[in-house]
Amino acid sequence: MTNRLAEATSPYLLQHRDNPVHWQEWGEEAFAEARRRNVPVLLSVGYAACHWCHVMAHESFEDETVAAVLNERFVSVKVDREERPDIDAAYMSAVTATTGHGGWPMTVFLTPEGEPFFCGTYFPRDHFLRVLAALDEAWRTREHEVRASGTHIATTLAGALQPPTPYAVEPGALSSAVERLAREFDAVAGGFGGAPKFPPSMVLEFLLRHHARTGEATSLEMASRTLEAMARSGMYDQLGGGFARYAVDARWVVPHFEKMLYDNALLLRAYTTWWKVTRDPLAERIVRETATFLLRDLGTPEGGFASSLDADAAGVEGLTYAWTPAQLRDVLGDDAEQAAELFVVTDEGTFEHGASTLQLPADPTDLSWFQGVRSRLLAARADRPQPGRDDKVVTSWNGLAVSALAGAGAAFERPDWVEAARRCASHLLEVHLVAAELRRASRAGAVGSARAVADDHGNLAEGLLVLHQVTGETTWLDAARHVLDAARAFAADDGGFHDTASGAESLYLRPRSAADNAEPAGQSALAGALVTLGAVTGDARALDDGARATAAGLGLAVREPRFGGWSLAVAEALVAGPLQVAVVGRGEEADALERVARRSPSPGLVVVRGEPDAPGSPLLADRPLVEGRAAAYVCRGMVCDLPATTPEALAAQLDA
Repeated sequence: MTNRLAEATSPYLLQHRDNPVHWQEWGEEAFAEARRRNVPVLLSVGYAACHWCHVMAHESFEDETVAAVLNERFVSVKVDREERPDIDAAYMSAVTATTGHGGWPMTVFLTPEGEPFFCGTYFPRDHFLRVLAALDEAWRTREHEVRASGTHIATTLAGALQPPTPYAVEPGALSSAVERLAREFDAVAGGFGGAPKFPPSMVLEFLLRHHARTGEATSLEMASRTLEAMARSGMYDQLGGGFARYAVDARWVVPHFEKMLYDNALLLRAYTTWWKVTRDPLAERIVRETATFLLRDLGTPEGGFASSLDADAAGVEGLTYAWTPAQLRDVLGDDAEQAAELFVVTDEGTFEHGASTLQLPADPTDLSWFQGVRSRLLAARADRPQPGRDDKVVTSWNGLAVSALAGAGAAFERPDWVEAARRCASHLLEVHLVAAELRRASRAGAVGSARAVADDHGNLAEGLLVLHQVTGETTWLDAARHVLDAARAFAADDGGFHDTASGAESLYLRPRSAADNAEPAGQSALAGALVTLGAVTGDARALDDGARATAAGLGLAVREPRFGGWSLAVAEALVAGPLQVAVVGRGEEADALERVARRSPSPGLVVVRGEPDAPGSPLLADRPLVEGRAAAYVCRGMVCDLPATTPEALAAQLDA
């Protein structure tokens, strides 16, 4: 036997192709070998930007002694959690249930039938060798007991997946969620809870929508405090734009340096909404810089967006990003002292080994000087070792990027961002749709075999629907309908959605979660896309399906709103709308009306622009010009106002 990862498409798996461990990809072949040899399976799950995954690889999987034990006594299977989120979700439920916590690297030992019997995360080398010895001895001497334990864990976890009780989508539930969030809000540093502190992008979107609907001040205060704190923190790249995955401390000073596509797409959307609500210039700057980061650092030649940038460079975490006062002097000379004060670079350091992450507690008074300093530091940083890039194109996260770039492009009148969204959407439809079936990921234009999961369908459909609204092109609307029709294979009896389709590979359980964590859950992603489709087209069935799916996940969201941000944001859209704006006409008058509509923060808002009775666009049907002038038609809950022909009249209708 040999290591069999050389032909993998996942960059994470390819990182392990030279390990002495005889790794295999997930599949029947690996489990057939385990049954033939009658040995357990080691399932190791991680992702390319994971710092501790790299540490365990260097300590254990590159070690000849560890590899010899694994190769003789186990079948070793390596999985990229980003490529196979279904496998990750199924076995992470076993890890959290048996150990009380989860994370990556995920280390699970399975019977040859795929049932988990021993679970963990990161193991130091010597500890890992002791675990391997103990599990090998247990399997050889007490195989029946080990198998019984695996069956018990699998059966218990599968039985615990009870359908949720639908929760009424009504204003009181959303106000209750705001009250719960207020009790967990960090009034000093922003955000919720303590360290480590993650960017609550979907919760912020909910709070901004709640304020836009109700005018309630607390939700706006929490959102604004958090968005400003993150933008000025060490978690934000003050030179190149873009956000790191999370901060290891409660004050956002030290990030875990990996940069993920999904975080930056979701935060780009949240900062765009913040700007719509407040017109804060800081929000506008972060939108522009984050969009630039996406296009510059994550764009792929095929038009998609790469998954992530690594936390490490040359094996050192944060090497690319941290600075000492001496390093500032080397680059900036006489400007170094002022720059150190501005960016909070201290002699003691705010990170490790006397180095500091760059923060920006206050804006500089001399913007020209500041831009020059940033440019010089960014150029110097480019000569440092750079983090690795996982250039895998994931359907779900690229769908989020399409939504964010198209929406921000429309709000800020940046056609280049809209064009980037269009290119990305075209790439996904051309490469990731194989015989009408959606696939999860591709790399360098070659699509993988893993089937798409629920959030792939939901986030892609949402992106296509935003792109349709921004461009008026019906191609995207037709494609969104197709994607959402295919998502009916994920439907659950209670109106919600499973993570996997009915015909997907059978695991020991069929994963399902309503929790929004780093990205929208499959259920809330599909709920939001269905609500948008219903609003854009007037399709009552889509609206009803979206409302039922939202209700299925809302109970968890109201009880634990930090883990239900997108469910709550979709619920705000339902309570406030659907709010439809159809702008008909050409020229400056129509442009002015469209500008007002696209910059409105109203929840549940969809906007379509085109000629009267444009083919394929339901919202434009029966919408004539008014005495030859451009007009905007506003409908709320399928009840329409008189057409508005001036920006002021339209703004008043949207604010009503």
